[in-house]
Parts: sequence; structure tokens; C-alpha cells
Amino acid sequence: MKNKSSKDTERIPFEPNNRSKKAKEAKKLPTAPVVANKSKSKANSSVKQDSQDIPDEVNRRIIRRSALFCGIPTGLGITTFFVSYILVSRHIVDLPTSAVVLLSMLFLGIGVLGLSYGAISASWDEGRIGSWWGGDEFKKNFGHLKEAWKSQQQIVKAAQQSKNQ
Repeated sequence: MKNKSSKDTERIPFEPNNRSKKAKEAKKLPTAPVVANKSKSKANSSVKQDSQDIPDEVNRRIIRRSALFCGIPTGLGITTFFVSYILVSRHIVDLPTSAVVLLSMLFLGIGVLGLSYGAISASWDEGRIGSWWGGDEFKKNFGHLKEAWKSQQQIVKAAQQSKNQ
């Protein structure tokens, strides 16, 4: 699905249609705030809200992948304390405290990275599950994130330039 913008870039599946709204607002001169019309129909506002929400299918996929890639290493990080306590208290192995702390920190750090990887490596397209490891989806979604960061930086630069003038 191609978005008809000046850059001809691919649109994120749950991204609103008005992609460059902030860029256009940054270029405009400040105006008086507009008061919302309360007589709008609920159906009209719910359609706008639905276009900005992450679909349930994609949301469940992100949660499952994040729980898997974060939950296992985090569980191992916590288990490290219990196993080391049993090993030391029963005089099976004399473990240095620093080794236990470093190993648990390693697992907990991998869990933090797994949380991010689980969200980014999930397929953001409705109806497409994606691969088990999510390498292709990670490349695609990380590309979307880099593109969004670059466009946000351009908006900030444009706002700063218009503020300085």
C-alpha cells in the first residue's frame, strides 16, 4: 500500500492517513485555537479514533512476542538468584556474589532487549503473521521507525527555524 505523499513511502498499517499533518502545522503561522464542535456525530469521531488505534490482532501478536522474548530471559534472571542460593547454602558450589549479580544482570538485560525486539519484530500488517523469529519484520518495522524519527527531526528543525526568524 503506497501513501500518496511527496516521498512516496510505504505507510505503516495502523498509521493515520494524514501523515504529514504535523509538518503542515509547523509551517503554518500561529492562529487562534479552534473550539471543537460538540454536535459531531459519535460515528464520525469513532472512525477517526479507529484509524489511529493498533488493531487487536496486531496488538495480541506484539504482546505474545514481547512476552516470549522478554519473559524467558527475565525468568532466567530471577531464577539465577534462587539457584545460586540453593547451590551456596547446601555447599555444592562456592559462587562469588559478583558472578551471581553479573549473570542475573545479563539475563535481565537480555529481557529488556527482548521486550523491544518482540514489539518491533512482530508483523504490523493485519492478516499476516510473519516468521517465528521475525527478522524480516524487524528490518521492515525498524525502517518505519527510522523514517518516523527522521521526519520528526525535520519537523523540529523547521519549527526552530521558523521560531528564529
